Amino acid sequence: MTTNAIQDRDLLTAGGDDPTKFDPQEAWYPVHYLKDLDKTRPTKFTLLDTDLVIWWDSQEQSWRAFKDTCPHRLAPLSEGRINESGLLECPYHGWSFAGNGNCTDIPQQAPEAQGETAKRACVRSFATASAQGLLFVYAGNPENSSRVKLPLVDALEDGDRDWVCLNTFRDIPYDAQTLLENVLDASHIPYTHHKTVGDRKNAAPVELAITESGKWGFKGIWEEGPRKGELGTQYTTFTAPCLMYHDLNSQKFGRTLTVVYATPIRKGECRLFARFPFKFSSPIPRFFIKLTPEWYSHLNSNGVLEDDQIFLHYQERYLEALGGSENYNQVCYLPTKADLYVAEFRQWVNLYHSDPFPDATLPVSPSTEELLDRYHSHTKKCSSCRQALKRLQQIKVVLIAIAIVCWTISPIMALCLGQSAIWTIGGLSLTALIAAIGWWKLNQLEQKFYKGRAIPPRNFKS
Repeated sequence: MTTNAIQDRDLLTAGGDDPTKFDPQEAWYPVHYLKDLDKTRPTKFTLLDTDLVIWWDSQEQSWRAFKDTCPHRLAPLSEGRINESGLLECPYHGWSFAGNGNCTDIPQQAPEAQGETAKRACVRSFATASAQGLLFVYAGNPENSSRVKLPLVDALEDGDRDWVCLNTFRDIPYDAQTLLENVLDASHIPYTHHKTVGDRKNAAPVELAITESGKWGFKGIWEEGPRKGELGTQYTTFTAPCLMYHDLNSQKFGRTLTVVYATPIRKGECRLFARFPFKFSSPIPRFFIKLTPEWYSHLNSNGVLEDDQIFLHYQERYLEALGGSENYNQVCYLPTKADLYVAEFRQWVNLYHSDPFPDATLPVSPSTEELLDRYHSHTKKCSSCRQALKRLQQIKVVLIAIAIVCWTISPIMALCLGQSAIWTIGGLSLTALIAAIGWWKLNQLEQKFYKGRAIPPRNFKS
């Protein structure tokens, strides 16, 4: 028997062994883009309501994920450090932990004692894997992790260098299943995202069809495709429990994927990973996409997400009040094939009892300002946006300093040189004005790193 045959035989389906139930714990979830992780310090992340600490194990050259609780006095290890030996060190009493979760040092114990060898001194360790630029964590039994496939996009596995990819992420104030339901629904784009990535005039009947389905998820096809057939047939795949992507191959523009991962953080909150791989028929769009700063594309992506962020937050609360997903067909009226993927997804959720938080209730709704927060939900966790914001603030300081110096020197020059200084004073005044305008423009840009727009473009008067 070949190695591949052995691997195929030993594979487990995500969601556990029970064919009638999908266990959300027994699956891989992306938790971070690798480029946004700092190898010099631990990072906190919450997966399925369990706090994790993610850190770089330099001894084994791999990322680790532990439960974010020291077994000694329950201090969060994410508040600690990676010490000089490359071990994760608790901030409270300095207990150190190796990459396998074993305690290696208890500074307070006598030299002959061996408290660190006890099983109770270990930290729970989660399986991790890196692929396609993402760090994945297996939420369930680590022994099953090697037999469950990572939820990857097959088209990106071929190593084709013609792909150019735009990536972003954001912590979203609604459930992962609400997010997946939303992105599976292609028919909302012309209306919800009018003037951002959609146009109302492109609205038309959406005739969807399901081609495969099972506990693993489902596949579907939209023969006509978006923009009334202009772009060709669109194929959709939902890989349970967290991955959805649309695949569109247009003779006019090339191949385009819309990839979304929805990682459940806790009830009413998830992390969105959005990826937009393009393979253009012309090299020109590829050139301009590569030229665009990542932070700038993130600002635009955040604007698109905010088109539906508020109403989706409330929509899932209305659904919960009316009985939740199990009552979906009774409280939602779905008369057209445009809702076929949504109906199939809700059927999958109910059939396999896959709600990751079945006994939890949604938290109290935050304010609109909090719902539109960009800084805590994205900027501070994104290396590109964080660095861009820092540079922007530094430039603002320089510009205001230039303006102050110019305005201070101008009257002194006038007093000292009189009429002969008129051109110099004019130049200084103009420089100060340009610097002040530049500061004002950068200040407007800076606000986009902190908060989103309350009124989406679709609601502005034409």
